[in-house]
Amino acid sequence: MIIKAIELRMVSLPLREPFVASYGEEKNKEFILVYVETDDVVGVGECVALSAPLYSPETYATAWYMLSHFFVPAVLGKKVIHPREIREWLAPFRGHPMAKASIDTAIWDAYAKTLSTPLTQLIGGRDVDIPAGISIGIQPNIIQLIKKVESYMEQGYHRFKVKITPETGFDSLRAIRHEFPHLPLMADANSAYTLNDVTRLKQLDDLDLMMIEQPLAFDDLLDHAKLQREIDTPICLDESLNSLSDVKKALELGACKIVNLKIGRVGGLSEAMDIEAFCRQENIPLWCGGMLEAGVGRIFNLAISTLPGFTLPGDTGPSSRYFVEDIISPPVEFTHPGYLRAPDHPGIGVTLREEYIHRLTVQKDRFTI
Repeated sequence: MIIKAIELRMVSLPLREPFVASYGEEKNKEFILVYVETDDVVGVGECVALSAPLYSPETYATAWYMLSHFFVPAVLGKKVIHPREIREWLAPFRGHPMAKASIDTAIWDAYAKTLSTPLTQLIGGRDVDIPAGISIGIQPNIIQLIKKVESYMEQGYHRFKVKITPETGFDSLRAIRHEFPHLPLMADANSAYTLNDVTRLKQLDDLDLMMIEQPLAFDDLLDHAKLQREIDTPICLDESLNSLSDVKKALELGACKIVNLKIGRVGGLSEAMDIEAFCRQENIPLWCGGMLEAGVGRIFNLAISTLPGFTLPGDTGPSSRYFVEDIISPPVEFTHPGYLRAPDHPGIGVTLREEYIHRLTVQKDRFTI
């Protein structure tokens, strides 16, 4: 399979409602679609970097630059024997994992289509129902938060993640736990706390949470290890884990007990699959996190979640939870309440709504050999 052309499209997709976390607010999902063309097929990947460097140093603007100036030239014209080669081709360039992942996943899709094989089958996934969790942004008040939780319970979600900040405190978590004593509940702090907050964070132990996600600095392991020794609530790391090496270090230090895996954060499918294999071997609870992906990124999340190491419900939910319209057909939907399935057609297994994408495209560039 020879990569003959690559097209980049910057897309701005309206969210159904603003999504608020400790690092900021998103009203539109702005992202890059990467189209990889061979003689026979077109593969597509999605860059999940946000508009501002608030979750990670990457943005969709930096990703566009790195793709067009470095990553596209590094793969254009190459013969792909297997997509695992892509990680090595891009390894000389330091950082920028989300940009790398967008071109990596597009090539995985193209390769699966060349073989007329579903992506899930290609990566060794199973034909299983995938339990969906829900991530709830910061709400204006407790009443609205409780109503949202009730609505999502009725829809069948299996795990409820609530964004917290030092300013909002734990009142939202206490209110939910009071109303729903047995709800599978977790907190996501997005690096909003420090070790000075240990006394306050110990209060979480009374709430019977599944975990607290990334309470301390986005690049920290040592302080998380200190915090985990002080609290009973399991720590799950997200932003701190950008490679299999990071995962191994975190577990050896005792910095976490649970791993959140995001394909974009770790640079692509090959690294993600290696992390899954390690966590499965070591019996480390693992789940697939989300970055407000549009349909393409959402499908890749479903595909990786079919691997047996993913033992906890992830963040991926139906397209309609976040978007009035998605860019794929069919959109991601529940097969039955609370469960999703990865498509079983070749590649990512869905059709892109190109006319709709064209209307949403704000920038485009094409590269050929």
